[in-house]
Parts: sequence; C-alpha cells; structure tokens
Amino acid sequence: MADTREHVLTGTRGTLCVHEWPHARPRYLAVLVHGYGEHAGRYAEVAGVLGAHGAAVYAPDHMGHGRSAGERVVVEDFEDVVTDVHAVADLARAAHPGLPLVLVGHSMGGLIAARYAQRHGAELTALVLSGPVIGAWELPGRLLALDEIPDTPVGPAALSRDPAVGAAYAADPLVWHGPMKRPTVEAFARSLGAVAAGGGVGRLPVLWLHGADDRLVPLAGSRVGVERLGSGGGADDGEDDSDGGGGGGGRAGGGDLTERIYPGARHEVFRETNRAEVFADVTGFLDRVLAR
Repeated sequence: MADTREHVLTGTRGTLCVHEWPHARPRYLAVLVHGYGEHAGRYAEVAGVLGAHGAAVYAPDHMGHGRSAGERVVVEDFEDVVTDVHAVADLARAAHPGLPLVLVGHSMGGLIAARYAQRHGAELTALVLSGPVIGAWELPGRLLALDEIPDTPVGPAALSRDPAVGAAYAADPLVWHGPMKRPTVEAFARSLGAVAAGGGVGRLPVLWLHGADDRLVPLAGSRVGVERLGSGGGADDGEDDSDGGGGGGGRAGGGDLTERIYPGARHEVFRETNRAEVFADVTGFLDRVLAR
C-alpha cells in the first residue's frame, strides 16, 4: 500500500487535516470516522486492512482533534462534523468517481456516521459502526447534571485487553488526556436526540461491532440506537434531503443489520486481542455487500 498522504480542507469551523491511504486501483472507497479525543492517525492498521481488501481510504481529524483547527475536543454541533465528513467523501469521490462508498465510524465516530447515513444515506453502499455512541448513552446526562465536569480522562485500560494499546494511547501527544468540555457534552446530548428522531436507514447494509465488556459505551445502551437505526424505517427529511436524506434513498422494507458482539472485548475492537477476527468480519461483510 502506498504511503499516507495528507490533505487540508476548509471545514465548517476551520481547516481540516485529512489522511489518505491511497490505492492504485481501488474497487471501493472507505471513509474512517474516529472517536472522541483521538485522531485519524490511530487508524493506520484499519486502513491497511481495508487497503489490502481493495479500498482507497480517507479519514479526517475532526474539528478540535488531531491536526485540525479548533479548541481541543470542543464540538459545538455534530451536524457540522457530519458536513465536514461529507466534504471528505466528496474529496474521495472526486479522485475515484463512481466507486462504492463505505463509512466506518467508531464510538463518537459512530454517532457521526449514523447521522451521516440519515442525511446522506443514498450515497453510501455500507455503514460499519464500532462501539457507537447512539441510543441510551447515559454519560452526557450525568455530566450535565454536575456544576463542574470532573477531570476524569479515559482510562487506557478501558480500550483493549492488549496493554500495548493503552500504553500507546497514553503516550500519544495528539490524544486529548484532559476532561470533557461542557459544549461538547451538550452537543453529544443534542446529537443523540437527533439520531433517535432521525429514523432508520432503509435497506442500507449496517454492520455493528461491539465489545461485550465495553465500559465506556455499554453494549445495552448502543443496542437501543443500533436497532432503531437498522430497522428499515425512513430517516428524517431535513436540510440535506436533496443529497440523500431519507436514509438509504427511500428504500422500503426491513433493514439489513448484521451484529458481531465479541465476548470479553473492550471499547476499541479494532485494537483488541482478537482484532484479526474483527477484521475478517468486516471484510466478509463488505464482500457480501459489494457483490450485490
């Protein structure tokens, strides 16, 4: 696979750093949507797997994250982040017109990816959600009830059973190791509500990956949101209806939801001790979808 390239785009709140893992003759496009407090550079292994599978891979650092502009970890409106990810998808499609597009979102990135599918579902061939922050995620409500948000950063051990993953996370200067910020927590609460109200994504194939021992984004809470999203009902007809609102282009009937729950796995299944199994599940799912 070729070396990583970087692009600079004008995002909704300043410049965006976009990572590209090129492919000489791709058969599909993959856009990776990273989680809270991290950055797209942590997804090099995922990009390598998808590249070997035939994808040209793109991934932005979200506003306030990584090498993109903005106050660290401040997101005032996740609708803006969805718009930024859409700009990245446009970049990918301009370089490789006509190829299928797959969106892969982890944690907070799963929230963003789910909302993207509601707004632009007709543009997608598949949606992959890893430990997604959708459904009944209780953390925002608990934090907003406090006068001051406590300085309790993510514990590295919660990420994976592989201790090297936590060590690398703790040592990464582009990862945010401080407290959550109130505007972002408020935006999480609003966006959870928007995804809940946005409906399903029609017949868009959805793969849901989750660690059974995920304590950051508990399985049961995400299930509420994932099952609603993959129910096959139409999404909202908001501002972006002309670009694919209506979830999956208005396709009727039941949804196409595949779930993979990994016993003992923690939050970051792409970096878990059984990640070879996880990657095989992803590529197998994509083989089925792309063969249609």
